[in-house]
Formats: sequence, structure tokens, C-alpha cells
Amino acid sequence: MTPLLTDHVVVDGVRLAYRHRGHGEPVLFLHGTPSHSYEWRDVVPRIEADGFRTLTYDLPGYGLSERPVNRDTSVAAQADLLEHLLDELDIDRVGIVAHDIGGAIALRFAVAHPERVRRLMLIDSVSYDSWPSPTWQQIIDEHLDDAMTMSQDEFDALLTRQLTMTVTDTSLMTGQVLRAYLAPHQSALGRVSFFEHQVRHYDAKYTEEISDRLGQLTMPVRILWGEKDQWQPLDYAERLRSAIPHADLVTVPEAGHFLMEDAPGRVVDEIRNFLTAR
Repeated sequence: MTPLLTDHVVVDGVRLAYRHRGHGEPVLFLHGTPSHSYEWRDVVPRIEADGFRTLTYDLPGYGLSERPVNRDTSVAAQADLLEHLLDELDIDRVGIVAHDIGGAIALRFAVAHPERVRRLMLIDSVSYDSWPSPTWQQIIDEHLDDAMTMSQDEFDALLTRQLTMTVTDTSLMTGQVLRAYLAPHQSALGRVSFFEHQVRHYDAKYTEEISDRLGQLTMPVRILWGEKDQWQPLDYAERLRSAIPHADLVTVPEAGHFLMEDAPGRVVDEIRNFLTAR
């Protein structure tokens, strides 16, 4: 399989694996967790082919990017780093397509820098007090501090159970696809990094503290949601639509939290429609 990410850049002292291609209106894709930019593999190249300039990267602590020691990789810190990345790549305004925890990063960035966000699409985003989900909260309670002693088999079983919950068609989260999602964590460093850089920051304070500012957003916003999302119930999509002025909501039946796995073609169509809407 051809890797989606092709290059590396150092931003604010952190090495990021990224892809930046094409011409035209710039569009940024922010991945979620437990994930990395692999989730965009069936989406980004097709948006590039439509004539857009695309940017996607693995968040620090995720995927192929650096797993920095003693550096904040929370949602708040990731939003701050995004500003530095856009400056580094000389991108003034950008459309953002964001999934899961990427949605929280995008919302924080849009609230802080509305002049830099041309339009915003949220896909099954965390919001308000929607996260961590009950199964993730149990993992935090039981395993957050024993990552060093967890075997690879135990870790793989734990994460596989969680990943299987992200799709309605569980056959999609098997074989090569499952291995790709597990790949960044196939070492002791990978397992510890997963808990330290990702799970430790599953904290609703990062979305709750901006919830009263969502009404200030004026850029076009579209909310795209899998109707059978087991982690982010559809009620939260409705709540976001009500809070953000002029936002619209599109739901996808028979699809779960990893909408790009359950319905990649539908995701591409919805992004195309949103990016070309006037």
C-alpha cells in the first residue's frame, strides 16, 4: 500500500510526518484517536484530484510523527501547534475537515483564530462532555498507569476491541486495515506513547471550556455523523448544530464512528459538496 504521508517537517521543535500536495484552495485533514492519518487514505487523494491543495499530518505522539518526551500533546497544545504548522507552510486561511479528537482541535483553533478558518467540517467529533466514552473511561481507570507492564498481546487485544467498536461492519476492521491501526504501537515505546500522548489526554475539559464560544463561529460549518456511532452519540451532533450558527447536519445511516471506514465514498462526496458550496 502506498503511504499517505510522504514528508517530514520540524515545527516548534517537533518532527511531524505530513502530506502537502496539490494546488487551489487549501484543505486540512485532522485525524482522530485511536488513529493516525491512515484513516484518510481513501479520502485525501480524491480531494487532491478535484483540484484542492491538501494537508494532513500525524499529530505529535501519533502515527509516524515524533513522540516527544516531556511535551504537552493535549488537545489544547495540538491546537497551538496547528497555528505554527500553518505559519511554517505559509497558509493563511484553510478549510478544515476534522474527525473525533481532531474535531476538538479544530473547534479550539476556529474559536481562537476564526479569521484563519475558511470553512469547517466536523466528522463524529468529540464535544462538550461526550468523551471519554464509557469503555475508554474504564481503560483509563484500569490501565493508564500499567502500560509498562502490559504485554503486546494484551495491548493488541485491548485496542482491537476498541477499534472493532468504530465500525458497523466489523469485517472492515480486520486484516491489513486492523494491522495498520495497530502498527504505531508494536513496541514497548509505542504502547507507553499511546497511553501518555493519547489516552492520558482524553479529557472533556478541552471541549467544555469552549462550549460557550461556539455561537461566535461565523464560517460555514457542516457536521457529518454516523448514525450508529457507539462512542459519540448522535445527540451531540444535534447539540453542535444548535449551538453553531447556520451549521448543518448530515447523518449517514448504517455507519459508525470511523465513518471513513464504513462509508468512504459518502465521506468524499460530502466533503466535495461542502468545499464547493457557495
